[in-house]
Amino acid sequence: MKHVPNRSADAPTGGALPGEPDAEVPEGDDLADYATDRNFVTALARGLAVIQAFTNQGRQMSISQISYRTGITRAAVRRYLHTLTALGYARCHDGTRFSLTPKTVSLGNAYLSGTPLSGKGQPVLDKLSETVGEACSMAVLDGTDIVYIARAAASRIMSPSLNVGNRLPAYATSIGMVLLAHLPEAELDACLARTSFLPFTQNTIVSPAELGKVLQQVRTQGYAIANQQMEIGLRSIAVPVRDKAGTVVSGINIIGPTSRMGIEHMRTRFLPLLREAAEALRI
Repeated sequence: MKHVPNRSADAPTGGALPGEPDAEVPEGDDLADYATDRNFVTALARGLAVIQAFTNQGRQMSISQISYRTGITRAAVRRYLHTLTALGYARCHDGTRFSLTPKTVSLGNAYLSGTPLSGKGQPVLDKLSETVGEACSMAVLDGTDIVYIARAAASRIMSPSLNVGNRLPAYATSIGMVLLAHLPEAELDACLARTSFLPFTQNTIVSPAELGKVLQQVRTQGYAIANQQMEIGLRSIAVPVRDKAGTVVSGINIIGPTSRMGIEHMRTRFLPLLREAAEALRI
């Protein structure tokens, strides 16, 4: 199924959503890879794509807008929305615009309650955040993005893009670079081939070749620093979290404003604390 990026409110959107019925719609959703898979349920895949179409930039959307975002025909989108509404996962506003309901949170909670990372990570992040006085997060890799599964916000600022469940592009985040750096070579090459490199700031790495060099360094040194790659004025430092077998399963970071987080200070003060927290999270 074609991946539809779910970007934060701070990320560029590349233009407003089309709102008129005659807006241009992509020709079909990309399920060609599964055409010969007799066990693949296309309707389920498209229904999930409709749910994923809702983002910070599109909390309420029309059928045409969802069709544009997903590449699914309007007629099919209408049927999926009818089903989601009947089951209580969506609601209709004024007969034309739709939004998700709180019931959809249960879908994410099923994952969070089923992984020990989230439950074990929260108290560790809370303690770390209280110690450093900055925001801390834990995330896992999902395709070309990272997904936040825990956070702690002792900081005076907290970007809305860091809420649990939010996604950010792996290549432009410290946790993402840590996780990418520890992928097997073939998996990394495939991931980078699917990545759309967008220049969120003038510091964003947008070259696969340049990113490859950075990831090699990250792999060697065991940590990554994202210096204003997603947002000017914010820096973060991340380390990998491993399981008992030594496999990297997630990443944790400390994030804060450049005014309080000099790069050398991050290395000397925050890095040892991050590594200690990562060791406490071994599962």
